[in-house]
Amino acid sequence: MLKKIILTIISLCLPLMSVADELAVNQDAPKTYIVKKGDTLWDISGVFLKEPWLWPKLWRINPEVNNPHLIFPGDVLRLVYDENGEPMLVKEKPQLKWSPESRKVGKDEGAVGTVPLSEIAPFLKYDSVFTEQQLEDLPYIIGSDEGYKRSIDGFNVYVNDDLVVGKSYAFYRKGDELFDLETGESLGYYAVLVGTGKALATGNMAEKKPSTVYVDQANREIRQGTYVLPVNSVEPIDSYIEMKAATEDQRGVIIKSISDIREFGRFDVVMINRGSEAQIEVGQVMAVKRTSPAVVETSGGPVYREDASAWERMGEDSGEYVMPEEDVGNLMVFKVYPKVSMAIIVHSSKPLRLKDIVTAP
Repeated sequence: MLKKIILTIISLCLPLMSVADELAVNQDAPKTYIVKKGDTLWDISGVFLKEPWLWPKLWRINPEVNNPHLIFPGDVLRLVYDENGEPMLVKEKPQLKWSPESRKVGKDEGAVGTVPLSEIAPFLKYDSVFTEQQLEDLPYIIGSDEGYKRSIDGFNVYVNDDLVVGKSYAFYRKGDELFDLETGESLGYYAVLVGTGKALATGNMAEKKPSTVYVDQANREIRQGTYVLPVNSVEPIDSYIEMKAATEDQRGVIIKSISDIREFGRFDVVMINRGSEAQIEVGQVMAVKRTSPAVVETSGGPVYREDASAWERMGEDSGEYVMPEEDVGNLMVFKVYPKVSMAIIVHSSKPLRLKDIVTAP
């Protein structure tokens, strides 16, 4: 089962693209590129393309690279054009040399991927955003066989529900409430996975008898009140992530960094205040933009709004300019809920922050 899950997650690296998208090559794109350790397909495509998420079209008819994930550090890629003038990347064949040295690489080991799956894998298996109503309907841990909190595995907990013997369950701690930073609306709660276990004995809540669950993995301290959900090992995960650009009307802001730091960047996981209700889809690429500091025209000349007096900032005729939005990065959505989505930062030109705008690239 573990092997099956790993293979499923690895397959997320193989996007499909619509061939209708046009490729625009950067003016300063090099003729060749040597793959470096730590590169992703996004990185490599960004060297050549103005829109890196269109990377699959670069490999479309390349006999040397049937699978882009069989590209390794040290490989030399060359930019060429087909008979129709369309750009494509080919991998140069290595020059054979007699050498006492050899390189042993397992199949696909160290191969270049789209994004580092290690960063998003923990969020793919388990849901981690719940509405208040969902939490109210969930069973929870009422106590343990040792009578106190534990942060290591190997003990029993009791749950106020009639659980199924032999079935695996996940334990969640209620985390921060998520708010729309534009409207103030509550969007649900971020829930932290703290452990997993297997039901040893079913309960009988009609007689107030709880179920017994053996904790086989504790990631964090497990407390009374921790929510319990079945681990659905057969829940389908998309075999492919089709990367595509978001549309102009799918506009929102970053509302949370999963690491809870003030500034974040490449490969950090964030949440945005748009979800399936706004037609956000897995695989959508969005630009991250930031409005330049506001400027007010005063009798003494232009000043930044934060330096202007209250009188100078008042009214419609305050002389405040409408400042442009500048690109500061890109993100890719990988999990969608009704009102929020999870995304990974795939590029940032400067540290990103809460309230940064996300919109069509």
